[in-house]
Amino acid sequence: MKLSRYKHTSAFSYALGATLVFELLKTHTNAITRVFLRPEIKHGDDLKKILSKLRQEHIPIIESTKAFNVLGAKDNCFIIAEFKKPSTKLSSTSEAPHVILVNPSDSGNLGTIMRTALAFGYTNIAIITPAVDHLDPKTIRASMGAIFHLNIETFPSFKAYLSSYGQLDNNKRALYSFMLNQHSKTLADIKPNNNYFALIFGNEATGLPDSFADISTTVFIPQTPMVDSLNLAVAASIAMYHFLT
Repeated sequence: MKLSRYKHTSAFSYALGATLVFELLKTHTNAITRVFLRPEIKHGDDLKKILSKLRQEHIPIIESTKAFNVLGAKDNCFIIAEFKKPSTKLSSTSEAPHVILVNPSDSGNLGTIMRTALAFGYTNIAIITPAVDHLDPKTIRASMGAIFHLNIETFPSFKAYLSSYGQLDNNKRALYSFMLNQHSKTLADIKPNNNYFALIFGNEATGLPDSFADISTTVFIPQTPMVDSLNLAVAASIAMYHFLT
C-alpha cells in the first residue's frame, strides 16, 4: 500500500511517537494496519514493550526512513502507527455529560481540550463542522493520545446534534453556552442538578452565534479587563473542572 502525506479524505491516519502508539494499542489494536520504525535506533524499554505487543498482534513492522520523511515526523520520533480512522458515537445516557465545540479551527486547542476532557472524566465530545480535523496527526499529537479514549462525533449543525442527543425520554439536556450577553450568569453561579448537560464553546475567533442565547443558559468566566478573552482550551478546561465540583 502506497504511503502518502495525511489528507482529510484519507481512510487512514497516523500516530506519531511512542506515547501515541502505546495509547492506540490500548484501545484500537485492530485498527492498526502497519507500523513504521526508524532504522538503526536504540530500542529503550518502552519501545521494546510496544514492539513486543505489535508482534503478538501480528501487526507488520516496517523499518523505513522514507516513511518518517513523507509523514513529516520530527527527528525525535522513532515509531509511527498507521490506523484505520475509527467511527464513534456519543453516549446518550443521563450520566454522560457532553462537551460541544462549534467550529473549532485550531488543532492545538482541540487536542488540548481532548486531553483535559479525559483528565476530568469527560469522554464525549461533539464537534460541529466546519471544523479542524480531529483525526489529523497534529490534533492527535496535541491530545497526547487522549483521543483514542474518547467518543467523538461530528455534526453538520447544532440542530443535528440536538436531534440525536438533546433529549432522553422526557428530559431535555441542560445546555450551557459560554458567551457573554446581558443575561449571562457567572460560572460560579451555575450548579447543575445532574450530569445530563452539555458545555458549548464557540470558534476561537468568533465565539458562538447569538442564536445560542435563545436555546441555552449563557455563562461567562469572570476575568480582569487586562486581556480581551481567554484561550478556548483554557476556558473549556476551567468550565469542565467547575462542572465536576
